[in-house]
Amino acid sequence: MGPISTLRVPGSSANLGPGFDALGIALRVFLECRFAPSSRLSIRVTGRDSQLIPANEENVIWKTALAIAARAHMPLPAIELSINNDIPIGKGLGSSAAALTAGVVIAERLLNLRWKPGRILDEAARLEGHPDNVAASVLGSIVVSGVEPGGRTRAVRLEMPQQFEVAVVVPNFAIPTSESRAVLPDCYSQSDVVFNIQRTALLVAGLATGDCSAFPTALEDRLHQPFRAQLVPGLNEILRLRKAGLLGCTLSGAGPAVLVFHERGAEGVCEMVRNIFAMNGCTTEVIAGGVSRKGYEFV
Repeated sequence: MGPISTLRVPGSSANLGPGFDALGIALRVFLECRFAPSSRLSIRVTGRDSQLIPANEENVIWKTALAIAARAHMPLPAIELSINNDIPIGKGLGSSAAALTAGVVIAERLLNLRWKPGRILDEAARLEGHPDNVAASVLGSIVVSGVEPGGRTRAVRLEMPQQFEVAVVVPNFAIPTSESRAVLPDCYSQSDVVFNIQRTALLVAGLATGDCSAFPTALEDRLHQPFRAQLVPGLNEILRLRKAGLLGCTLSGAGPAVLVFHERGAEGVCEMVRNIFAMNGCTTEVIAGGVSRKGYEFV
């Protein structure tokens, strides 16, 4: 076996309310991979939801690495891979994007491709189909992203204002992304599109400047959350929550986890979200690690 490398990739939350498929935020919950070239493929999985992660050729990280090698027209050596996962799977916290990012980075390292983060992001976004989660996993912090007609991803990174914090309330059930996408309409009214453009612009400005007056209006959405509410008991009530220190709540990605934006020191607002889930028969946990300022990194 060759030298061992340890890669850490953050999970993420996408959309942040109105920024559908455009905004993402990296969270301090991680996928860690220790890997080295080997004579045969060997995968070991530990951590959260480990029973849901294949430990064979069907593993997403390995399949992604193979796909990158095929695109580069280079043979990929077998590896010994140890995965320790702390990202809830099927909850809207970017577990698949983290795995895709890990696969691209592992292939890049093994094949000595010398890719910069922008190329890593391009490759991962092409495989994922949209850039929001992978942009956060690659670059860290808050990322605004868009895809050019040729497929290249453009991304701009923002720092989280010091006076703002985020936490995630995770209920005890999962929703497949395909199911969450299936409830969305094929077209939208001009008024709803304008509504979201205004809120997305306001949200980016509020996050860039730390201006609390942008909230909670900046987190309102008409493109995906109203339709996904049928899949997440209590979501409509959660989105309407108002309290001093609470900036607002959004569905995390495709859900069912809820991202809670709040002012520093107001962590207690998460209990309001938990209580609504509880009234709808759902137990929850709170992930309060905050924003990961770094994207993927070797540790």
